[in-house]
Amino acid sequence: MSEPHIETPEQLDEANARRADVPIPTGPATEEEPRSGRPADPDALLEVDDVTLRFGGVVALNSVSFTLRKGEIFGLIGPNGAGKTTCFNAITGVYRPTSGGIRFQGESLVGKKRHQITTSGIARTFQNVRLFPEMTALENVMVGADAHHKTSVISALFRLPRHWREERTGRARSLELLRFVGIEHRAGEVSRNLAYGEQRRLEIARALATNPTLLCLDEPAAGFNPAEKVDLLNLIKKIRDTGVTVLLIEHDMRLVMGVTDRIVVLEFGKKIAEGTPAEVRDNPAVIAAYLGVPTDAA
Repeated sequence: MSEPHIETPEQLDEANARRADVPIPTGPATEEEPRSGRPADPDALLEVDDVTLRFGGVVALNSVSFTLRKGEIFGLIGPNGAGKTTCFNAITGVYRPTSGGIRFQGESLVGKKRHQITTSGIARTFQNVRLFPEMTALENVMVGADAHHKTSVISALFRLPRHWREERTGRARSLELLRFVGIEHRAGEVSRNLAYGEQRRLEIARALATNPTLLCLDEPAAGFNPAEKVDLLNLIKKIRDTGVTVLLIEHDMRLVMGVTDRIVVLEFGKKIAEGTPAEVRDNPAVIAAYLGVPTDAA
């Protein structure tokens, strides 16, 4: 089989930005990130510290802070337009915060390019499936595996031994991940021919191929039937059990409450609640946000 054309991480970033047609936040980003008065958490993996993000006169995120600890499944929820995906985009380098700090494993992410954030250990999926439709499932996952390859252009051009070793390793790892998400039997099928649920699983496998420490899932259950949601819940737990921390945006409250350790709730770009699923479920401000009733009436 002929070699598929694999874009570099930089090319993938640019292509995703063009497809997303993302606006550019306005206002200067801070060079020195302020730390809030919160005490340092020795188990902190990701720290979002007083992040504000403005698009012209629109404040998409307003002084949002939370800490994600190693080994958690952490939920980020809220009504439509609450700022959840915007927060994901700030964490993964699509947007640069107008102010505030974002640190991953103690290092600032503000100002880093998206491929640098990926290689630092953060991977994500998107609300809308973004696969290479004419590539096979295996080739799509191998694109993710390429993120950590060290082969030079010359080595790849002349098919030197190091290139072949990395290709073999990447292929084996990609097949293993397809097996992990339950679609190894579709490895040779072009991704556009996969069922929707299989495409979602394929996107998760491709993200895992970058060997992340933190996996950000943006509405992975969108369009799933109840049985598929149960399978997804079990897959998310299985991912966490491998040592990968998970940050989850999801509208299905039953799934969120059944899989997360802690939850942050956003409304109109502001954090209105944080706690365990039970604490968040019974919070009057959260009930009001979802039901559209005043807090004192909830």
